[in-house]
Amino acid sequence: MRFLFCLALLSLSSCYETTRNCNDYKTGAYRFDYNVDGVAKSGDFKRTERYSINFYDGKTDSSEVKWINDCEFILYKINPKSISEKDPIHMKILTTTDSSYTFEYAKASFNEGEKKRKEKGIAYRIK
Repeated sequence: MRFLFCLALLSLSSCYETTRNCNDYKTGAYRFDYNVDGVAKSGDFKRTERYSINFYDGKTDSSEVKWINDCEFILYKINPKSISEKDPIHMKILTTTDSSYTFEYAKASFNEGEKKRKEKGIAYRIK
């Protein structure tokens, strides 16, 4: 009986397929919500074929975009203000909808002994 139950669950889960129309999100204007020390904030960004321009906390920050494949790219800060800002960020689009995409991001390079930390977020199309 347990075997049949497990088999049924496995067959149902294998039918579920996530949507990933990454090309729809290579360029555009988006909003991203985030928390800093428990305070909810949001920022906007505009991505072109070559650049990502971020607007948050009254600041503007720009990065160069290098696509690895249709769903993954690396961000390189154009004018880093610290050593940690020099580290490129690896972005991966996990799923898409008609108005948003879920993504995962982490530093693209690590120092020896440094723990790899991945974060997730959702970007909402605003234009």
